[in-house]
Amino acid sequence: MAKDPGRRDDVDAIVAAWRRERPDLDVSPLEVLSRVSRLARRLDLARGSAFSEHQLEGWAFDVLSALRRAGKPYELSPGQLVQQTLVTSGTMTNRVDRLERSGYVERRPDPGDRRGVLVRLTTAGRDVVDSAMADLIEQEKSLLSELSEADRRELARLLRRMLAPLEARPGEAR
Repeated sequence: MAKDPGRRDDVDAIVAAWRRERPDLDVSPLEVLSRVSRLARRLDLARGSAFSEHQLEGWAFDVLSALRRAGKPYELSPGQLVQQTLVTSGTMTNRVDRLERSGYVERRPDPGDRRGVLVRLTTAGRDVVDSAMADLIEQEKSLLSELSEADRRELARLLRRMLAPLEARPGEAR
């Protein structure tokens, strides 16, 4: 695709319409956040496409990738999985049950806590999450293809600057 920094998008039309209809409002936040929202929807679609190639849903990828990122022996406690995936413990129990039935994870006793269990990624789980991750990266590279490497770094810096304080607020949904 040709690079055109002056190209207009649907958000430009939305902002212009709101400025016409409500000149009393400063609608400038829409110029950033409506684009972030639209990008998030496109990212969700790209992720869904990458995961479906491996018969995974997004939630399954989230759990499997948390285990994979943990490093050898690729295991975490259910509580650690809850923290990393931002779901309730009941939801995590259901997800681990489903992944265990698929052969992607196994539960084993926690040697450091007689009452606890650890969830471990199986070889099949590691293979599927590695393949899905490779496809996801290709999808995400495609989404970023209009940006130079310097633009990507700057965008990442700006988004981190915006996201970090939001994630640090106590008591808010992360």
